[in-house]
Amino acid sequence: MSTYLADKAEDRTVDGPSARFTYRRLGPQGGVPLVLANRFRGTIDWWDPEFLDYLAADHDVILFDNVGVGYTDGEPRDSLEGFAQGAIEFIEALGLTQVDLLGWSLGGIVVQRVALRRPDLVRKVVVAGSGPAGWAPDAPPFNEKVLGIMNKPDADAEDMLFLFYPETDQGRAAGREHLSHVSTRLASGGPAVSETAAQGMLTAAAELLGRPFEEVQAELEAIKHPVLYANGVDDVMMPAHLSYVAVQHLDNATLVLYTHSGHGFLFQYAEAFSKQVANFLAS
Repeated sequence: MSTYLADKAEDRTVDGPSARFTYRRLGPQGGVPLVLANRFRGTIDWWDPEFLDYLAADHDVILFDNVGVGYTDGEPRDSLEGFAQGAIEFIEALGLTQVDLLGWSLGGIVVQRVALRRPDLVRKVVVAGSGPAGWAPDAPPFNEKVLGIMNKPDADAEDMLFLFYPETDQGRAAGREHLSHVSTRLASGGPAVSETAAQGMLTAAAELLGRPFEEVQAELEAIKHPVLYANGVDDVMMPAHLSYVAVQHLDNATLVLYTHSGHGFLFQYAEAFSKQVANFLAS
């Protein structure tokens, strides 16, 4: 079994207005840090350590639990605005004046909202397995099986494989490898996402459905930062079409799609995607 430096990163805390945030920091400090925002029902224990090690090889990488999630205390948020404000509080609590942001899934929508609300705080944005803060009218409908799993407080390994990886031999093998990678942290018995926090995330995610796309388009057009959008072509949670639509309305965007992969493409192609991120941040 591989050993990852990310598995040895210590838990740190910092006090903000709404919570005592728990975070981990990896890699060489200096320059503009890269702050990671997580998925629905995800805590800092769920970031794949192989992916983190690749990112932190030459970047200052910070991952955290938002207000009321996992290791961080406080009243859980239940809106995209609330999660964005929590991220802003955390960044400011660390005394950082400018950051790069990488958000996966729900986190991808949150980091775009942070860039909108505090453009001065953000240099570049990476959106992984996500989309704009609204469902494009010509996108595939939201998958009902996905919604059923999202509502389950005890989703099992088979559920996770369905959500994050294609139902192919290659996809399932990549999924099982990811679950093996995160097993070290998960075995330590850290806090999971409470049902209160999970329901708040569901409420926030529901904001995506039914919004007039004119509003969504206006938000995208207001983001002037360089943005890297990336996804797997077989994502059943956030269809790749949403990424394609988003970059058409962003001022300065790049789109990358990975074949034979889904929502968890960033772990399936950890080395390739981390290089893509590094090149984007350095450009």
